[in-house]
Amino acid sequence: MKVIIDEEECLGCETCVELCPEVFKMNEDKGKAEVILPEGGPKECIEEAIDSCAVSCIHWEK
Repeated sequence: MKVIIDEEECLGCETCVELCPEVFKMNEDKGKAEVILPEGGPKECIEEAIDSCAVSCIHWEK
């Protein structure tokens, strides 16, 4: 499984980046978050980012 962000839905609030900077970063040009480590990272950290996302745009993909 890998983690993905629906960039169209992302508000650019940076919550996921603050919670899990080893997996997410801000794309300053787009003003949106992006996944920099889709295949790994601490699962607890990713789950917290998914649960904390204001627009639920972070998902696991099989």
